[in-house]
Amino acid sequence: MTIDTMTTDIQSLLGDKTESLLGFDSPKIPKESLHLPGPDFVDRVFTQSDRNNRVLGNLAWMYKNGRLGGTGYLSVLPVDQGIEHSGGASFAKNPEYFDPENIVKLAVEGGCNAVASTFGVLGILSRTYAHKIPFIVKINHNELLTYPNSFEQILFGTVEQAYDMGAAAIGATIYFGSDDSHRELIEIAEAFALAHQLGMATILWCYTRNKDFKKDKDYHVSADLTGQANHLGVTIQADIIKQKLPENNGGFLALNTGNSSYGKLDKRMYSELASDHPIDLCRYQVANCYMGRIGLINSGGASGENDFVEAATTAVINKRAGGTGLISGRKAFQRPMVEGVRLLNTIQDVYLDKSITIA
Repeated sequence: MTIDTMTTDIQSLLGDKTESLLGFDSPKIPKESLHLPGPDFVDRVFTQSDRNNRVLGNLAWMYKNGRLGGTGYLSVLPVDQGIEHSGGASFAKNPEYFDPENIVKLAVEGGCNAVASTFGVLGILSRTYAHKIPFIVKINHNELLTYPNSFEQILFGTVEQAYDMGAAAIGATIYFGSDDSHRELIEIAEAFALAHQLGMATILWCYTRNKDFKKDKDYHVSADLTGQANHLGVTIQADIIKQKLPENNGGFLALNTGNSSYGKLDKRMYSELASDHPIDLCRYQVANCYMGRIGLINSGGASGENDFVEAATTAVINKRAGGTGLISGRKAFQRPMVEGVRLLNTIQDVYLDKSITIA
């Protein structure tokens, strides 16, 4: 591709990664094999599926709303960190977000396709906002008051509650690889089936979690383990997959050392389906989402000193890999609202920039 046509602002954010990320043109899995985002994505992919007309309508609403409306890409604001990371730790930087209305206002002002949050946050405002921006109700969480802390996703409400408040979709997390994963998998598969029956779309936070996944590297973010988590997620009919951006590969290899045996692998996964380039690693995640038939949105990660750089970089990798967008929370709400809007818009600008093409 011609890098010179890239907007100056995004180029400056990418810095010395510009050539590597924008010049990459030799992915292991060719883009021609993928079902890529586009204005007709819902019609092209989901009208062939078993999703009913109400699910199609809610998916279409999400894909048509916000600054990215009509592009086939998604920008979602998720704020469930008050449960997952505790309210004080999440909102001390910006206490105004203890008030749920500011969460929804940030999503609206930031031009997001949808807002994802808890039963409490969205329920207290449903009559004011549920018809203005698509609600994604996160139905399960890991709470941090149990001592010592445990890591189990538990339901905080029912699918019917989300339906009654006018939600367009439900979201849920499964900790694949954990001792609790079987219960979570069965529970959420049943919840997704009911959500589809009622006409709501489904989004799965496809996370890996097991202390033994940390070896010489943190394989919680390996392309092969997260890719398989995605593959399990689409199997229970998630309409959108949320996943962390991969940072390495070879999780299955690392966990099959010595006398241990874990999962199944084919070494061509690492030689013919992916390289160590970040776009290739992300494309392997996309491939595990039925070659892009189910959209992959990567998460924005924790807030830090280089949020705008990290957000733009993640968006470029996701878009060029064939992904569907970003779901970024802490980077946006742990700063004044005007700056949070600007960060969300920076992410969206990557997907609106036609010079940033699919590798």
